[in-house]
Amino acid sequence: MEAVLQTKNLSKRFKGRWAVRDLNIEVFRGDVFSFLGPNGAGKSTTIRMILTLLMPSSGSIEIFGEDLHHNRGAVLARVCGIVEKPDFYLYLSAYKNLEILGSMTRGVQRREIMEVLDLVGLAPRAFDKVRTYSHGMKQRLGIAQALLTKPELIILDEPTTGFDPQGMKEVREMIRTLSTERKMTIFLSTHLLSEVEQVATRMAVINHGELIAQGSVSDLLDRETTHYSIQVVPNAPALDLIERLPWVELISHDNNRLEVRIAEGRASELNRLFISNGIEVSSIFPHKTLEDFFLKVTRGKAAI
Repeated sequence: MEAVLQTKNLSKRFKGRWAVRDLNIEVFRGDVFSFLGPNGAGKSTTIRMILTLLMPSSGSIEIFGEDLHHNRGAVLARVCGIVEKPDFYLYLSAYKNLEILGSMTRGVQRREIMEVLDLVGLAPRAFDKVRTYSHGMKQRLGIAQALLTKPELIILDEPTTGFDPQGMKEVREMIRTLSTERKMTIFLSTHLLSEVEQVATRMAVINHGELIAQGSVSDLLDRETTHYSIQVVPNAPALDLIERLPWVELISHDNNRLEVRIAEGRASELNRLFISNGIEVSSIFPHKTLEDFFLKVTRGKAAI
């Protein structure tokens, strides 16, 4: 796998306190990589170092295989990030804002502007003044602005802040589209663990500035979880397959939702078998939740 982003012993010290210490994370091309940690764990400091808004005290960052410190301009031209509330000209329309912002880096066509506005669900309001937008709509416009530069790596810090449930769902779908269809790599910092379970492929958890867990979401949760809820289409072939697997126990099934017990560490294998047999898996959720895992590792009961 190609590493898009790597930190090597990345550290930042503020007045005798280590905000980040010896952090080593890897983000691979195509990942939806979730960056988790309690408040004050060092997430924002790390993101600011990746975007060169802060200089590390020690360690290094490589993006696209290039040292960020020595190749800042070329590297960041392929990266876009939103780390705080985006600001716009409130008296102008969303379309005009993007037209102005796009002209600062390159000429953008009307088609490109409307395409990114449609992607974030703002096309019907493209020519309304931004001052009429809700907080959530302004957040979406910030994401549209990031997409306008066609980045290969996009860094989103709390992208669903201020969204209602429908808005959160739309952002989830957008992240999936960017990853699967547009082959963008997403680095996502969020406190909404339920969102991570639904969109992330890999994750890292930090606490007190240090890495305590990293890996694929499914593998990390597989280590202790045996009971899963799986949504599949079609249902009958999935049931036939399960009957042939001695390490899977069917607990119940209702339409296309299966409740199963899986031998430890084999949930990913079952998912691969479903796909190779032409069975579409739209969701696979452990009943051991990411919240349980997160609380366990951040309380110091486990180190991975």
